[in-house]
Amino acid sequence: MPDHIIVIHRWTDQYADYAEYLDHTAHRVSYVTTERAAEHLPVERAAAVRLVDSTENEKAVREAVDALTADVAAPTRIVALQETDLDLAAVLRDEFALPGPGADELRPVRDKLLMAHRLTEAGLPVPPTAEAPDHAAVRDFAALHGWPVLVKPRRGTASSDVTRIETADQLAHCILPLGTEMIVQPWLPHQILHVDGVFTGERLGVWRASRYLNTCLDFTTGQALGSVELDDAALLERVGALTLDVARALLSRASVFHLELFLSDTGTLTVLEMGARPGGAEVPFVWREVHGVDLMAAAFAHQTGTPDPTPATLPDHTPVGGWLLVPPSVPQPCRVTSVTVPDTGAYAHRAPEAGRTMNSGGYEHAGVRFRFSGADTAETEAALLRTARQTLLRCEPVDAAAPRRLVLVGCGNPPYRGYALQSLAATTETALVQAHEPDWQRAHIDDRFLAADTADTDAVTAAVAALLTGRPGHGGILTWDETLLATTAEAARRLNLPHLTPQGVRACRDKLTTRRLLAAAGVPSARFQHAHDLAAAQTSAAELGLPVVVKPRGLAGSVGVTLATTPEEVERAWEEATSSSFPGIDPLAGAIVEEYLTGPEISVDCVVDQGGAHVINVARKRLGFAPWFEEVGHLVAPWRHEPWALDVETVVTAAHRALGLRTGVTHTELRLTPDGPRIVEVNGRLGGDFIPLLGRLATGVDQVAAAAALALGRTPDIAPSSDRCAEVRFLYPEHDAVVRSLDVRDAAACPGIADAVALAAPGTVLRLPPRGVVPRLAALIAVGDNPNRCAAALDRAQREVHCSLEPYDS
Repeated sequence: MPDHIIVIHRWTDQYADYAEYLDHTAHRVSYVTTERAAEHLPVERAAAVRLVDSTENEKAVREAVDALTADVAAPTRIVALQETDLDLAAVLRDEFALPGPGADELRPVRDKLLMAHRLTEAGLPVPPTAEAPDHAAVRDFAALHGWPVLVKPRRGTASSDVTRIETADQLAHCILPLGTEMIVQPWLPHQILHVDGVFTGERLGVWRASRYLNTCLDFTTGQALGSVELDDAALLERVGALTLDVARALLSRASVFHLELFLSDTGTLTVLEMGARPGGAEVPFVWREVHGVDLMAAAFAHQTGTPDPTPATLPDHTPVGGWLLVPPSVPQPCRVTSVTVPDTGAYAHRAPEAGRTMNSGGYEHAGVRFRFSGADTAETEAALLRTARQTLLRCEPVDAAAPRRLVLVGCGNPPYRGYALQSLAATTETALVQAHEPDWQRAHIDDRFLAADTADTDAVTAAVAALLTGRPGHGGILTWDETLLATTAEAARRLNLPHLTPQGVRACRDKLTTRRLLAAAGVPSARFQHAHDLAAAQTSAAELGLPVVVKPRGLAGSVGVTLATTPEEVERAWEEATSSSFPGIDPLAGAIVEEYLTGPEISVDCVVDQGGAHVINVARKRLGFAPWFEEVGHLVAPWRHEPWALDVETVVTAAHRALGLRTGVTHTELRLTPDGPRIVEVNGRLGGDFIPLLGRLATGVDQVAAAAALALGRTPDIAPSSDRCAEVRFLYPEHDAVVRSLDVRDAAACPGIADAVALAAPGTVLRLPPRGVVPRLAALIAVGDNPNRCAAALDRAQREVHCSLEPYDS
């Protein structure tokens, strides 16, 4: 049985390259991670992925590990490389009786009070350290050791909740964190060094010592934080000797380490603390890029029992590295208004987009990040200081209590999406980005509009940022246009706004990726093959068994999707799939040949909040124009009493998990086959064809308002207030035609009709499938207590639609 390695991962940048560290085809590797952190993970090669809101949510992580154990296998190793995740990983190793550092072994490098005791017992220099359960303990400590003092968590990271207290009066007004064990130490006015490298279990492997410019505590108050490697041979000799002693006192096995030391004006070294993990901030990048050593790879090897890839030593004349973090000009949460990045010697930098909301902790999201390399310490430090002086990250505060603004990207045409914009504007201040000047939309957006090429991610990001900047409240971004999903998702990622992630959108938009991810997760779907030419399509059809469905990988609206029942029809279906197009969408290479799923087809609309997929709407789909899959109507009716209801919810939930969909609204299509519900496709947007409107008429749940709430970081109201039926019927010409006139007013006045919408203006050419795309004359929408009443109302209304058509001969 192959091993099963579970990785707990939280970074959104590429700190670690797990696919490089371990062959994912020879080993089963699963991930517990967050929606955005999954971006740089090899998810398609993973045995499984489970998403959580945060890896600090112990309950969610445990549930994810349990699910991976049930779905894949019991873990043989558990890996966590980020300091905050070390404790839970150690506890899980103990519970599963796995190799690697357990809780007891890890405690000396996580519990700062125990660490101080261990170092004192080893005769190593460490500041006096005591428990600080209350103000009295801090006063007593200061009376013995003097003011000022530092109060900090026993198990903390990155100076979180660290407070410098100058006097007894200040202590009286200081509130110690509730539920957190605290310690107190004297504040030492010394330089702080950090030493990063590898301990082999007996000696030091590769290592480098650096000096902080400012301190981590200063950084929490808005000052820049930098670090430069040292080249003082005499100092390094003493640092190396002390580092080895500390490692032997605290580490019981081979480990990557991050050690911090005080260096006094007289040259005395004192131990601040040590971590059994790679250093944070830009340390892993500098090591990889300047020194050619991947400390993350070493840490991964130590936790998986694979060979440590690091060299024994570094070259004698290796460059001197450094890094710099410049925080925003105001405390988080804030929104970036502008960024000034000078050309002062950094070899790499990462800056947030103008308009980005900054509300995340940790150095990774702290501001503008720089990396440096120089011939010596002096050169590197000079470049770093120049950069710190000239970099400015201008930001404006974000007030959670202030009114929020939602930016809609693209709008669609008024017949199909007018109701959606009206609903959006009724509940939320709405702005619009689209390629042309608004017309009918003006009534809903006023002057809140910017024109941009909606196919250009840079242009959309800049336009959305401009519409949000200067507003005191939070902002959001939304699209219901299938062709704009990828652009909108990437703009949301850059601006740190709630949305489906770009990889989640790709998993939906590329039907081949959808099928592969569903198959890997064991979600019931269609058997499929990817064909690059006609011969391959015919072979696939023969292997899958006729009839088959042939479809493009990336189009929408059932365009190019054809049922083939004979080898000759496979050829025609292949030509249809590979020659079809949909405005604004790349069809992608090849076509998919998949088994034909029999049974009624339904669509399921979900609100997805913090990974929970909540079904709020089920529509029975009406199909026509066989062998094509033209959607000629939809019926929303009560469904929870159906024998398939629970299975549908289970399959849809599993599909969302497999595709990594955690925030937004989705529209999933399924077939109710004799073997149970099976996924046809999942769309990362509101349903089309008036289905959200049908849902509101039938259940009282406004999917548009729910989508807006999610985009603005709020919890949507999805409690139904009614349980009726609503149905839309689309009217088509009997043949290809040119519309000369169309009048639906009498149809709209029929009892039971909620709306009658003309879809084709005079002069419109309508070509029936497969020659045309959704060639509809009108939409009739009915509401009733049961499906029969809806059908009767639609029959009456259809007779009252008056149109004049002229045959069209292409």
